[in-house]
Amino acid sequence: MRYAFGLIGYCIAVVPALTGCLNLGPEYSRPEVVAPLPANYQQALEPGVQLAYDDRWWLVFEDPELNQFMEKVLAHNWDIARTAARILELRALAGQARADRFPQIDIDWQNRKDVRKVPSSVGGSNRERQTTSTYDLALPLFFEVDLWGRLARAEEALRADLLSAEENRRVVAQTVVAEALALYFEIESIERGLAISYQLIDNFKRNLRLVRRRYERGLASALDLRQARRILAESEAAIPNLRRDLGTRQHRLAILMGQYPLARPPRTHPDDYYQRLPEVPPGLPSDLLLRRPDIRAAEARLVGLNARVAEALASRFPRITLTGSFGYQSSHLDQLLRSDSELWSFANGISQPIFDAGRLAEGQRAAEARYRQGVADYAQTVLNAFGDVEDALLTRREQLARRSRVVTFLDEARQTQIVAEKRYVRGLTRYLDVLDAQRVRFLAERDLVEADLALYINRINLYLALGGDWGDPGDVTAE
Repeated sequence: MRYAFGLIGYCIAVVPALTGCLNLGPEYSRPEVVAPLPANYQQALEPGVQLAYDDRWWLVFEDPELNQFMEKVLAHNWDIARTAARILELRALAGQARADRFPQIDIDWQNRKDVRKVPSSVGGSNRERQTTSTYDLALPLFFEVDLWGRLARAEEALRADLLSAEENRRVVAQTVVAEALALYFEIESIERGLAISYQLIDNFKRNLRLVRRRYERGLASALDLRQARRILAESEAAIPNLRRDLGTRQHRLAILMGQYPLARPPRTHPDDYYQRLPEVPPGLPSDLLLRRPDIRAAEARLVGLNARVAEALASRFPRITLTGSFGYQSSHLDQLLRSDSELWSFANGISQPIFDAGRLAEGQRAAEARYRQGVADYAQTVLNAFGDVEDALLTRREQLARRSRVVTFLDEARQTQIVAEKRYVRGLTRYLDVLDAQRVRFLAERDLVEADLALYINRINLYLALGGDWGDPGDVTAE
């Protein structure tokens, strides 16, 4: 038995010396896909400064209900759970690749029975069956010497896949959080739109009563009465669509939280609900390569593809294997572990394909082509990321200017409506002028709600574009 443990200990001891002696193939270096980078973003309002990260950035909205929704999304969303399971799978695969670099030791137990016919002891042509038992207990060992780094590169590639999956999980988490936030603000926008519609309907009902009284006294025409009824019916007909839109978005938000899709009645919001959010310093363009999880995921895939090129190259070189076995063999079970029953063997070998019709060479060329595809994907991801930041910064600036003009437009529309209604009561204008003023005021109210929603959605898009740890779902642990 001491020989067995000595052989095993020897093989394990020499593993570091025999694995990865030479790492063939190219070493990874980040490709320069955009050079030179500008010192600052073109659409930034001020020069870039270091951006402080906060993985719960939606706290800036100061909405306790929103905060609760986001915590439920991160804790119970099934898309995030699926990516966590994928990470556990890749961790296991990376562990398998690591294990391939160490000796494989098995235990082999056999009990063989050989039966043959021998002449009978009484002579003649009679033969009797004789059974012989043989007991074998062995510890076979197999080990591939990773002289060219093939196994090391395979492990490197799988660990790069694992890193890419971890970054993709952050991408999924950020995307889910962004979708949930957008739905939350869309729900609020629809609720405000419903409130405006109900106010408008109440206004049209009051107008209808006024026109009816004037018609009964001969001060208004039948056309005025018909127009008052028509505009009221038109406004009431828009309510079901708004309720439908509200319910469907509430369903989608519930699903993102891992809950059954239920709708709820619309909430009421104060008139001064809008708050101007503080500016977000965009940081430096070069920082984006380190902050965006999709860029980090694309680069991790590139690292893995580079490692697989080296693995394909190393596969074209000879493979050196060590095999051994130690055990016992005896025809009697009670004598199996005696020293005179010991058997052991040790062998080494080298295998090298002589003719494979270029299969290994083509495999290397295919790996190199996949690496070039990865470079193109990485470059496109980086350019898209810079475009996302510039788009978000430009959009925010223009949307702030638009909101300022919409506020002015709404104030003028309200004053115009007041003047039109007063002039109609005094018989100085047509009822059609009143309807036009009311409709314009309603459009201005809706424009302001949409402008507010656009600014909130832009804040979400800006945070996504800048990357960082916003919406980080935390570490993955096996349950």
